Amino acid sequence: MSCCGQYEVSAADEPHREWRPQIYRRCTDVPWLVIFFVFWVGMVFIAGYAVTVGAAERLIFGYDSYGNICGRKNSPIKGASLSGQDMTSRKHVFFLNTCKMDFTDHKINSLSICVSSCPQEELNGLEEIKHFAQYNGSYLCLYNLNISDYTEPSKAAHLCPTLPVPPSKPLPLFNRCVPQSPACYSHFILALIHMVNESDFFQHIISGIIMSKEYIIGLCFFAVALAFIMVAVFRYIAELLVHIFITLVIFGLLFVSGVLWWLYYDKSHDPTIILETEMENTRALLGFAIVATTISVIIMVLTLVMRKRVNLTIQLFRMASSLIQDVPLVLLQPLWTFLILALFWTYWVAVLLSLGTAGNAYVIADDQVEYRSVYAIRYMWWYHLIGLIWTSEFLLACQQMAIAGAVVCCYFNRDKHNLPSYPILSSISRFFNYHLGTVAKGSFIITLVRIPRIILLYVYSSLKGKENACARCLLKSCQCCLCCCEKCLQYLNQNAYIATAINGTNFCTSAKDAFLLIVNNALNVATINCFGDFLLFLGKVFIVCFTVFGGLMAFNYTRDLNFWAIPLIMVAFFAYLVAHCFLSVFEMVVDALFMCYAVDLATNDGSAEKPYFMDKELMKFIGKTNEKAKRKSGSNKANEENNSYVAELQPMDRDAT
Repeated sequence: MSCCGQYEVSAADEPHREWRPQIYRRCTDVPWLVIFFVFWVGMVFIAGYAVTVGAAERLIFGYDSYGNICGRKNSPIKGASLSGQDMTSRKHVFFLNTCKMDFTDHKINSLSICVSSCPQEELNGLEEIKHFAQYNGSYLCLYNLNISDYTEPSKAAHLCPTLPVPPSKPLPLFNRCVPQSPACYSHFILALIHMVNESDFFQHIISGIIMSKEYIIGLCFFAVALAFIMVAVFRYIAELLVHIFITLVIFGLLFVSGVLWWLYYDKSHDPTIILETEMENTRALLGFAIVATTISVIIMVLTLVMRKRVNLTIQLFRMASSLIQDVPLVLLQPLWTFLILALFWTYWVAVLLSLGTAGNAYVIADDQVEYRSVYAIRYMWWYHLIGLIWTSEFLLACQQMAIAGAVVCCYFNRDKHNLPSYPILSSISRFFNYHLGTVAKGSFIITLVRIPRIILLYVYSSLKGKENACARCLLKSCQCCLCCCEKCLQYLNQNAYIATAINGTNFCTSAKDAFLLIVNNALNVATINCFGDFLLFLGKVFIVCFTVFGGLMAFNYTRDLNFWAIPLIMVAFFAYLVAHCFLSVFEMVVDALFMCYAVDLATNDGSAEKPYFMDKELMKFIGKTNEKAKRKSGSNKANEENNSYVAELQPMDRDAT
């Protein structure tokens, strides 16, 4: 890392510059990069510990009362004589007392063994159990009972299943033999539901992930395809969408106002209305009609007054489309981000699987084995969750920084027909060399706000049905405030990354400069956010809704998957992340172009000494021109070329802002 970077073009003559695109570069927020690295050392330690002490196979394949994982070859457990069995051919868990099974103190009160197949028909006697074992190769009694002793009541009384043995079928979700007789089935399902409800929340999630992993992966790629479609739509019809949005809003308001006035006229001239309640409804219609008409008039007036600002939004969308066409690698940034995020999510889920089954084996009565989780693992879950949020935000912020750097490189280039070679790769190189600490700091701030939201949500769900109305209102108010704070910080972070890409300053300085620019251009920012962000939001909604709909159809017609609420929630979550990752490209390009445009206006005046960087079409739109430079002598011309980068932008006076 080039942490000792200096001015790329010397600025010794003008040390007080405020905005200096691509001139000044040095490592920013290095301590935060060190903190992020140390945090990931902890993540790696948790992963190593989880892999060492965890056994995700127990959750995936199920295990018997003696610590043997069904469908696997097991190692013996000290003190448990029936452990260490080769269960490769025995893939299903069978309970010896399925009709009277219960779940108390986080464990099932029935012995369980691994069997090769579940009994499809009812077995009413020991002879039938022996016959089933001989002809099906599935032994329903304990491992230490020889098949020849199955019919001896004295030996089989406590080592064979309770008679009669109901017919059963394997349940794919938990790899258990589920009884099919109505009485036993209802009792078994109640016990199973009780077990799921009493089990750890993370194990509940893990079970859903395991059984629907193929669908989740497929639906994630479906979301990627939808995201590409939406990016293409915004690339070609952004201007049309803005005009359609304005037209729909205005005509929609006029239509609503007209309908309300028509209803009021109809009600006020209806002679059958004599009740006081009906007359109050008529007066309410009048009030609604007046309010709707007032809003319609205000919206139309604002549209007329701010039509130039709306046109500025369209111009920025045009420039964004043109830039994406000139730098097509920008569109690949979400793909790389998605692939890296997918790898990280896979790693995160794999560690979560191991954490969910981490525990020590204890031998209890009758050589049975019980797994008890380590209490410290709960803290590891929270650490692991923070790692998910921080790292995901870090990767998304890296994408924002890369795109912002490419936009800055293209905008602050004099020759618009001869752009720098591979600006996106140059941008990635710059922020990897200088600004990873800034990205780590910005993403941590978002994590710092999101963690309390998760804690409040957890507290709210834990106290559901117990809290009073005041406490419920307080919790929801806190969640709403934190949500608003997170949205504001995300917007400020994004603009801080753009300012860092322009100026090469640290996070706090960039955030301050970006905030001052936003305040000085508040109306333009509001217009761009109103139209641009709403269209991008519709794109995200489209991707998430269609992905969830596809998941709903897939899960609904998959009868083997009996519980698909958690997988569907995960699909929605991943679809939103994918949509946010892809559609944020267009949003980031537009916002970065606006920041560059604002800096350009603030630091240049179109004179020969300080010409604008914007293209001719945008200058024509805002009524600006660049004066042609006068011919100079050879020596002066050489000096001007040598100091061209230094002389182009003047400092922005902080006191004036």
